Formats: sequence, structure tokens, C-alpha cells
Amino acid sequence: MSLQVYNVLFVCTHNSARSIMAEALLNSLGRGRFQAFSAGSHPGTSVHPFALTTLSEMHMPTDGLRSKDWGEFTGSGAPELNFVFTVCDQAAGEACPVWPGQPMTAHWGVADPAAVEGTDAQKAKAFWDTAIILKRRIELMLALPLESLDQLTIQREIRNIGSR
Repeated sequence: MSLQVYNVLFVCTHNSARSIMAEALLNSLGRGRFQAFSAGSHPGTSVHPFALTTLSEMHMPTDGLRSKDWGEFTGSGAPELNFVFTVCDQAAGEACPVWPGQPMTAHWGVADPAAVEGTDAQKAKAFWDTAIILKRRIELMLALPLESLDQLTIQREIRNIGSR
């Protein structure tokens, strides 16, 4: 008997930092139980270099990470999603597409580390802090006994995680 693999999409406006880091973290920490993706409503042209550096310092794989338009996750051929998390306030306020699979949704807003101005050390700290917040939330979700909870309980729990 095989365990269900849950498809998770992290959404942010530019898909260059927070959602990318969440994708990499869940793909690594989820140990095959989760397939994470990320996308943006107005994606940038590349992944933020500090996001890649932060993930590398956390010993997370960065191969294949790229900024993607959320249109890749709608329509035919898109993966059926179990969860969609917005990780920036701007994306949370936008009208999202209809996602395949009728996923549960929650807002896990985190301050934008790419907006931090200052020295490279200050910027690196902002990215590290953001990654730690996302990692903690992902670990809380991974601790949920999803197979034994009903959908209303899961929905409540994933929304509560976003406020921690």
C-alpha cells in the first residue's frame, strides 16, 4: 500500500524568493510524501540569488528552481493540487485562478526579504529569517496526521499554521 503524495503550490507575486524557498524546503523535508511547486501572478525572470544562496546554506537542493507563471498550474496537464499557500500579502489579495483538484488554501504571509535594503549581510539575514519561518511552518504541516484528519480540521490547522 503506497502513501498518497500531496501536491502543494506556493504562490507569490514574483515567484523569485519566498515561494521558491518554500518549494525547495517542502520538496526536501517532505521526503517524497509531498511534491511542491511554486508560481507567481507576475513572475520575475529569475530566482533571487540570495534565495539560492540561503537554500544552499541550508543544504537544500536548488537544481531546477525557476520563476514560473501560475498559468502553468491551471488547465489541462496541470497537476491536481491538494494545497495552495500564498506566501505574500499581495498575492493573497489577488483573484487567483481556479486550481485543479479543489485544493485547500491558506495564507502563510511572510515579509519580502527581497525588499530589504542595506548591506549584503543584512539582506542575507532577511532571506535566512524568511527561510526559517517557512521551514517552521512546513515542519508543522508535515507533523499533521493528514491521513486521519477530516478536511475541515486540516483546513483549520493549515490556516492556523500561517499565523505562527
